[in-house]
Amino acid sequence: MAAKPDMTAIAAPQPVATLRRGVPYWLESYWALTRWHLAGLRMWVMLLVVIQIMAGAGFVLGIGLFFAHIPPVAALYVCTGVPVINLIMIGMILGPQLVAQQKLQQSYDFVRSMPVPQTAAALAWYTVCLLAGLPAVVVSLLIAEARYGIALTVSPAIVPAVLLTAFTGTMIGYGLGHAVPNPMVTQLVTQLLVFAIFGFTPILFPAWQLPHWLATLNWWFPFEHMAVIVRAGLTAGLVTGIASSYLIVAVWAVIGSAAATWALGRRG
Repeated sequence: MAAKPDMTAIAAPQPVATLRRGVPYWLESYWALTRWHLAGLRMWVMLLVVIQIMAGAGFVLGIGLFFAHIPPVAALYVCTGVPVINLIMIGMILGPQLVAQQKLQQSYDFVRSMPVPQTAAALAWYTVCLLAGLPAVVVSLLIAEARYGIALTVSPAIVPAVLLTAFTGTMIGYGLGHAVPNPMVTQLVTQLLVFAIFGFTPILFPAWQLPHWLATLNWWFPFEHMAVIVRAGLTAGLVTGIASSYLIVAVWAVIGSAAATWALGRRG
């Protein structure tokens, strides 16, 4: 994980509006916060993008080293699962760590005091996470097609799948970062999430390969369903239960948003 930038060194955005309400003020706040996040990460944005690309491409290429002849279906699962990881890692892992760093540096209350709508703040961070993850998604899919000769069937369904997957991952991380008061606990939970996502969630492989109890447990979490909706936009006939997967991913987006709203309201 890349070193975390010092967010206190960046001047807070100052959206200009006559009244602190209404659509114009919300849009001005959203744009100001998006620029503020990008400015705060200006030394790290390109590094984060490069790391995401290297991780995605490395995993796509590295998995082939385990097999003399990787089965086409296995290659397809891996190559369509890696983009899911690219989409959620920044918002779900880096986001809470940045909030934890703000708490340790005692700048969290200052950031919280900025006169901007909380929805604008959340969507600004989501925008940054989405922009940072998309290049890795594209590169990993192109490398997968070239390396394994797989034929992707990209449909318009990939657009809502990508947007919802990234949004849910970001909101879960956003809720975790704000709802957990102890920064050290936040750091430990994010590290545990990395371990669990790679090893025990059916993102890179089908759920039936897991023990029955673990497959059942995973059904209630969003990760398998994120993979299902993304695969539905990249392949034809590989996955089923797409509507229920969209519903579960959306429910987890609401849960993450509600946790953040509760935590921010409690501290307000």
